[in-house]
Amino acid sequence: MANIMIVDDEIEILDLIEVYLQNAGHNAIKYNHPAQALENDLSHIDLAVLDVMMPDIDGFSLCRQLRDKGYTFPIIMLTAKDDDKDKINGLVLGADDYMVKPFNPQELVARIGAQLRRITKYSAADANGHASGIYDINGLVVNEDAHTCTLYGKKIDLTPIEFGILLLLCKNRGKVMSSETIFETVWGEKYLDSNNTVIVHVQNLRHKLEDTGKRKKFIQTVWGVGYKINE
Repeated sequence: MANIMIVDDEIEILDLIEVYLQNAGHNAIKYNHPAQALENDLSHIDLAVLDVMMPDIDGFSLCRQLRDKGYTFPIIMLTAKDDDKDKINGLVLGADDYMVKPFNPQELVARIGAQLRRITKYSAADANGHASGIYDINGLVVNEDAHTCTLYGKKIDLTPIEFGILLLLCKNRGKVMSSETIFETVWGEKYLDSNNTVIVHVQNLRHKLEDTGKRKKFIQTVWGVGYKINE
């Protein structure tokens, strides 16, 4: 059973999602105002579902504040606008997925399940209980088994998606990984040509790794092909 936080100013939406989550064996923690969520300790939360259009503090601002507080649990945004600009904005601020209202509650539960499986995938030790791998790249250390990332000894908080991308690049160091390969490996879904999700998450990852100068220290872009970490 996972603890799923839902933040939406519409009580009916909160109650509807709660019913479907409970039927799937999850526990719903409901807030009808973002400030309520920010006032509480959310260390027990496994995933958050945030509405975008809320008074005072919108979902984008809430997402950014949660990431600024160091929370790395997956975030799914609910938006009434089927607009790429809105979707990209959410991803830039740290969201992992998005759905457009009106939405199918069963699809939302399925997407929640997919995100939770990624957490398990990237945080569990291998079947034998041995360390799966430690990758040390010029001061950047990625520990697959411990699900940790440090930069010059300082811990870097990554979301499961960000960690998955970085781990994939580390495992294939020196090899160019296309956006399609990254998406289908990390997200486990079919890649669409117009999908900007990988680009946005790589940008977020670079920002956290302080890898934003003209000469990238870690993640290299091979234009028209994909991304790689140099050997």
